[in-house]
Amino acid sequence: MSETVLGATLLGVDAVPIEVEVDLLRRLPKVCVVGLAASAVKESAERVRSAIASADCEFPRMRVVINLAPADLPKRGTAFDLPMAVGILAADGQVPTVPLSSMIFVGELSLGGELRPVRGGLSMALLARSMDRTLVMPRENAAQAALVPGARVVGAATLAEVVGMLKGELALPPASPDNGAPPRHQVDLCEVRGQAVARRALEIAAAGAHHLLMVGPPGCGKSMLARRLPTILPPMEFEEAVETSRVHSASGLLDEARLMSERPFRAPHHSVTVAGLVGNAALLPGEVSLAHNGVLFMDEAPEFSRSVLEVLRTPLEDGAVRVTRAEGTIEYPAGITLVMASNPCPCGRRGSNQPCACTEQDVRLYKRRLSGPILDRIDLHIELQPVSPTALLRDGPGEPSSAVRARVVAARARQSGRGQTVPNGRLSAADLEGVLNADPAARDVLFHAVERFGLSGRVSTRVSKVARTLADLEGSLNVSPAHMAEALGFRPLEGA
Repeated sequence: MSETVLGATLLGVDAVPIEVEVDLLRRLPKVCVVGLAASAVKESAERVRSAIASADCEFPRMRVVINLAPADLPKRGTAFDLPMAVGILAADGQVPTVPLSSMIFVGELSLGGELRPVRGGLSMALLARSMDRTLVMPRENAAQAALVPGARVVGAATLAEVVGMLKGELALPPASPDNGAPPRHQVDLCEVRGQAVARRALEIAAAGAHHLLMVGPPGCGKSMLARRLPTILPPMEFEEAVETSRVHSASGLLDEARLMSERPFRAPHHSVTVAGLVGNAALLPGEVSLAHNGVLFMDEAPEFSRSVLEVLRTPLEDGAVRVTRAEGTIEYPAGITLVMASNPCPCGRRGSNQPCACTEQDVRLYKRRLSGPILDRIDLHIELQPVSPTALLRDGPGEPSSAVRARVVAARARQSGRGQTVPNGRLSAADLEGVLNADPAARDVLFHAVERFGLSGRVSTRVSKVARTLADLEGSLNVSPAHMAEALGFRPLEGA
């Protein structure tokens, strides 16, 4: 007699239900796993056999056929161990089948029957809630999964506990969320002395989710500034925390029981590959998606390969990454704020008080590593110079992150008050026109800049977005000529 137990697997960052069908045949004892299962899934047969024995149950001496449906969907990971074990015991009559229709089982089994954590607990809890089922999973995952409102989650430590629960001999309490105390940022913007223009650019970038490029010699504080951008971004809403945590949980990078409370900051090395940036052959999220709702920092940007830089075009425009591999196409969220840092020349000394050995040709070739389409998508371009030792000793601490964040939060609230669902930097051209409210004089400023410097349509739209953010920071309903002029000041204008 065959029995069906519901499990789940990850498809990108989303969980999808998988029917684990188990049939016992009177043939030579063997375990056959079918349904496009990867090697790790097929190897689970021996883990399940030992785990069942360790739970004081008997593995049937029959041909065990396990089908994972739908059969055309690739199955990866070890989360099928628990539903396979429960399905075998149910097919053999060792556990009742009535409770199975209201549950989803996920978890890896050890040889001793212990349940080990799996990736994607949050996504699986969302799936269980949508199907109105109870999610039975390892205890290490349960506290995090219980953070999903309305989800029924039960955590177990061993297969024996799951068997006892199904038999009615053991009551496993529902898992309770453990939010804990949110971690505090270890850095603060007050540690940055000088660099008033860069601090202003960071505030604008945070208020409107604008992308930023910083150019300056080594030691001028580019990395220091970038690492402090998350400290002035608005606190994450619950929905944002769930979205971000799902991506990290799907990647196996979220071990704690609570949701992420700090916006992510990802800084990949310049040797990262395209797969590492947007997603690999196993359809796991890349650095762009891991920075969702946070900051992606690319230090020494011209040192990244051209293919890696160019793959950023779509995420910067659409806020999503679409990965196509042999096993299918997956879309990951990628609502990022991109911060790039670059030296002014290959040796990094141009414009500083140290002699530069680079020729004009060297500088041109170095700057051409960042293509025009990528630069067009970056709203804020600034040049930095090192702060003199005298100024570092003389100037006191700068404005703290908490004060800057308060202005950023107020600016974002004004954007939400206009009915925007995304910050200014992510508005489409059509939506921007509806909220810009630019004075005629401000439009004239932009028009003359377009005429004089030959700005593209994309650049003029991005300048308008920055001007709208400047008005929001000031609490102004309309974009004034001063806002438009300041926004143009953050663009590299040839011949200015």
